[in-house]
Amino acid sequence: MDWSKGYSASYHATLVDRDSWRDIGKINLLDGSIQHTDSGLRESASLTFVNYSNIGEPLIRIWLDAQQGSDSSHIPLFTGYAISPNRNIKGRLVSTPVQCYSVLKPAQDVLLPRGWYAPKDMNGAEAIKDLLKVTKAPVRPVRIADNSPTLKQAIIAEGNESNLSMVEKLLDAINWRLRILGDGTIEVIPYATEIVDSFDSQSNDILEQSLSITYDWYAVPNVFRAVVDDISAVARDDDPGSPFSTVNRGREVWLEETNCYLNDGESASAYANRRLKELQRVSTSISYDRRFKPNVLLSDLVRINYPSVGISGHFLITSQTIALGPNATTSEEVFMI
Repeated sequence: MDWSKGYSASYHATLVDRDSWRDIGKINLLDGSIQHTDSGLRESASLTFVNYSNIGEPLIRIWLDAQQGSDSSHIPLFTGYAISPNRNIKGRLVSTPVQCYSVLKPAQDVLLPRGWYAPKDMNGAEAIKDLLKVTKAPVRPVRIADNSPTLKQAIIAEGNESNLSMVEKLLDAINWRLRILGDGTIEVIPYATEIVDSFDSQSNDILEQSLSITYDWYAVPNVFRAVVDDISAVARDDDPGSPFSTVNRGREVWLEETNCYLNDGESASAYANRRLKELQRVSTSISYDRRFKPNVLLSDLVRINYPSVGISGHFLITSQTIALGPNATTSEEVFMI
């Protein structure tokens, strides 16, 4: 079906078997929303169920049923653990607010043994997969070339280190990302380099008219120092064509990193130049609402072209909230790259 056109949307929730990860029964869903972020547990959901009496932490799944003429789609939006601390009673109607946490929650709640470490030259994605086995989710690392990057140095667990906090350190070390699909599958993948979709005022006009644009220059550096062991390298932006440069700002704004994770064959100088460019990319952010599209996920790259309001470029999706209502309206925040 053509997701850029109108469609009717309905939703239902199911209980999920923890061993097979298959749906085993329906729950009466009243309303709610699903939130996606690029750190921590990555996603959560705030839902309201009707006549819901489950206690504990059942695994649930939220489905979108979309209908467009004779075409239909059945899309999983969220899979996670549900906690219902209270119930609201109005006559015979019992509604239950339910907070849901992502399938990463078990990895956040388990501490690593003291002395645990990931050795130098270990495959980064495989190390992450091992740490996430505690979730019992179907983790599937995606590779580039033959293998994911290897660790350039050993990474040692600190005090109160959880499986998930160590996963974050390993992701930083190999410069990859982690995200969760609607069916609960965890992906460990390289950062996006290709555009997955374009939002255009002429050909794919799915953004609502109200947008918010933020220009955050306050902490954007124009001088970056990388400290790698006993070597330091400094990158400077002295380009008259750059809005953040020492020339245009009339001053230096420094930032230093001492925990530097270099790519294969990357020098400290090359790392400093790369990081300076990356840190300067997050200066322009846009918030907007749009129609839901199943192929556009958190941490993807999109092209946005609305020249009438001065927006044109490539953007990284950093947060999403999906409202369980008409068109599954998706509130999104993106950063220009």
